[in-house]
Amino acid sequence: MRPDNRSPKPDAPVYEGAERLQKVLAAAGVGSRRACEDLIFRRRVTVDGRVAKLGDKVDPATAVIHVDGERLQVDVRLVYVAMNKPRGVVTTMADDKGRNELAEFIGNRIEQRVYHVGRLDADSEGLLLLTNDGTLAHKLMHPSYQVLKTYLAEVVGPIPRNLSKRLLAGVELEDGPVKVDSFRVVDTLGKSAQVELSLHEGRKHIVRRLMDEVGHPVTRLVRTAIGPIRLGDLRTGRIRRLTNAEVAALFHAVGD
Repeated sequence: MRPDNRSPKPDAPVYEGAERLQKVLAAAGVGSRRACEDLIFRRRVTVDGRVAKLGDKVDPATAVIHVDGERLQVDVRLVYVAMNKPRGVVTTMADDKGRNELAEFIGNRIEQRVYHVGRLDADSEGLLLLTNDGTLAHKLMHPSYQVLKTYLAEVVGPIPRNLSKRLLAGVELEDGPVKVDSFRVVDTLGKSAQVELSLHEGRKHIVRRLMDEVGHPVTRLVRTAIGPIRLGDLRTGRIRRLTNAEVAALFHAVGD
């Protein structure tokens, strides 16, 4: 019999300070350890691109873990927070001009130092994501990942029937063209209208500049969603931690 010269598949690397995979999964809220063992046994868990097996150990700080194809964040040092930013608050943790800032609303409720994902100008309000996961934050903000931002805007009306087609086709601004991914009229309020628009642009004041250009200046602007994360009924000035499912959805939105 000819010897088999093929190299055996390497076992999962064991890191210093690593923990059993089922323990890491359970700590991340996937389920009980027994349930997590069953997921591993059924080959529904991968670690760093490799199908996991019972007995594997991982380092939660570095391992890239997927369950049923969805990225799972297991590093407990990383935090993901949604905030409903009030109007009049600047998107910074420390403002040298003495204006209302994010730190006033976060206080000591988050021990880690977090950064905002994208910006909302002081006159705008709504959903803001805060995290210390720099890699994910960069991807969410970078236009190449095309993560949609959805806004509810009160604008000067009335809205002509062809406005949607014009915005979807693209409008030329001083720093280049911009087009929306979706647009609809939500309500008409006398000489004003409420519209919803989504776009993956991140340029400064992009919604206000766009609506100014087409002759319907914004009088109030609320961001209602960033990718799969929605503002929902989160009250003005409040924050909440994202759920594991929401964090997984953000990773999915950027292709991780």
